[in-house]
Amino acid sequence: MKSHKDLIVWQKSMEHVVAIYVATRAFPKEELFGIVSQMRRAAVSIPSNIAEGYGRAYEKETSKFLSNALGSASELETQLIISKDLGFIPVQSAQSLLGQIEEIIRMLSALIKSTK
Repeated sequence: MKSHKDLIVWQKSMEHVVAIYVATRAFPKEELFGIVSQMRRAAVSIPSNIAEGYGRAYEKETSKFLSNALGSASELETQLIISKDLGFIPVQSAQSLLGQIEEIIRMLSALIKSTK
C-alpha cells in the first residue's frame, strides 16, 4: 500500500462524506448550525483521521488516529439515528446511510486490530 488513498475504508468514508452533505441539504434551515454542522464535521473527520494516521511515522500514532476515526464514525451513526427519529431524513435514506456507516465502523475496527 502506497497511501491512505489505497485503503478501501478511506475511499468508502470519502463517498460517505458526499452522501452526508447531500442528505443534510434537505434538513430544516434552523438545524444548519445544529445537527447538520455536527454530522458534516463528524463525516469529514473520518477520512481525515485515517489520512493523518497513515501520515504518521509510528504505529502507535497511526492507531490513535484510526481510533479517532472510529469515534467519529460512531458519533455520526448516532446522529443519523437521531435525524431519522426526528423525521429530518427519510427512513429509507437513513437505512442506506446507516448501512454504509456500519460497514465503515467494521472496517475501521478490523484495521485498528491489524495495526496492534
